Amino acid sequence: MTDAVKGPASYFPSIEKKHGRPVSEWQDLIRASPLTKHMELVSWLKSEHGLGHGHANALVAHTLAETPK
Repeated sequence: MTDAVKGPASYFPSIEKKHGRPVSEWQDLIRASPLTKHMELVSWLKSEHGLGHGHANALVAHTLAETPK
């Protein structure tokens, strides 16, 4: 039996379905952005790419958590 996906990654299937892009593409955009602060990136995804707050927050949280500091 597999465990259910939890945390930010639990949003990924609905992000891909709603916005038509794979999560890896969103993560590439986040990594390529000159912005570095969590809420700046969330605001940017919302204003420039039309994501809702929950989806933008999940993508940023997951991407920043795996990026070496």
